[in-house]
Amino acid sequence: MPVNLPEINPELLSPIKGIRLGWAESNIKQENRKDLLVIEIAEGSSVSGVFTQNRFCAAPVTLCKKHLAAVQSQQISGIKALVVNTGNANAGTGEQGMSDALSTCESLAEIMAIPVESILPFSTGVILEHLPMDKLLAGLPHAVANLKIDHWADAASAIMTTDIAPKAYSSTIAIAEQSVNITGISKGAGMIHPNMATMLGYLATDANISQPLLDEMTKEIADLSFNCISVDGDTSTNDSFIIVATGQSTAPVINNRNDQGFKEVFTALVDAAQYLAKAIVRDGEGATKFITVSITGALTVEEAKTIGFSIGKSPLVKTAMFASDPNLGRVLAAIGYASRECASLEDLDTNQLELYFGDVLVAEKGGRAASYQEDMGQAVMNEAEIDITVQLHRGEAKATIWTCDFSYDYVKINAEYRT
Repeated sequence: MPVNLPEINPELLSPIKGIRLGWAESNIKQENRKDLLVIEIAEGSSVSGVFTQNRFCAAPVTLCKKHLAAVQSQQISGIKALVVNTGNANAGTGEQGMSDALSTCESLAEIMAIPVESILPFSTGVILEHLPMDKLLAGLPHAVANLKIDHWADAASAIMTTDIAPKAYSSTIAIAEQSVNITGISKGAGMIHPNMATMLGYLATDANISQPLLDEMTKEIADLSFNCISVDGDTSTNDSFIIVATGQSTAPVINNRNDQGFKEVFTALVDAAQYLAKAIVRDGEGATKFITVSITGALTVEEAKTIGFSIGKSPLVKTAMFASDPNLGRVLAAIGYASRECASLEDLDTNQLELYFGDVLVAEKGGRAASYQEDMGQAVMNEAEIDITVQLHRGEAKATIWTCDFSYDYVKINAEYRT
């Protein structure tokens, strides 16, 4: 089961004015499960997205970028709908893949009477297989007929692949005594490592945020959340993170960073994205431990993140965590070879750094801390949630990443993924 991930309570997921969600069971990969989602977006909304940097990106990612570019160049007035299928990634599918992604948009555009370019398509699942278009297209009318404002919990289930549990988050803040609502969903469990955000994530708010500002915010929010997680070090072909601001709250309009409410809305969106990102790690394939790696005292954020991910994606560290083994050497080794991915770390003085498991100092001055006893580290490792902190003592920059352990089940799940 996911590590300390609360079960979704649909009643606590706030509807967002200007958003309706509908799902269908299309039998794309499995029968009798939600696997197709349509999200309707009201006219006048701002929509922004960031996507995988994997060069083998999926056809729907390419089409999403093209349609968002059409909005930015004002060829169309805005994005009106999102469509998501699970069970098939439509990646590594060549020209037919692009044709299938476009056909999906064309079919939905006809049903909803909106421009083709105003639709963003998303797919997740098995790579190198063509979409079963007959099943997908047959499900679209059912999903549209099912559109409702309170279908967030169902939507979270409809985008799952190997996830054990659906992931959703909701909050409400006040700006100038007016309510602003935020609700979002994400999916992901394996093939999780940032390069932009290794999953699918959809975050909506009724705040009124200008399109240029939302574009800036979306990249920054991804960097503070989905770009800070790793399950297995593999970056997917289909990663997509979308933020929608419908502007239907009565709170003041936010056009720039100095406007009233910007800091509050930005912070609330970061909190939502971080919750959804950490939920993915908590539901990492076969995960039994949720691990927070904090790096402080770095020269740059890049340095801090590089060391954090060097620790967080190390198979030896992750297997030690699964075994509840306080194997200090594996963590120190991961810190030491981080310089191969960040040149500025080549002069890292390992005699200056301090390593903590929880609040226990375990290593300093280039070796085991004089005060450290094995049972102290063992007590930390026995917990389901583990904090690892590294103080580099070379600057003021810091970063935090979230990861999980590697269990027997990770191998089993991925060995049987296509069966």
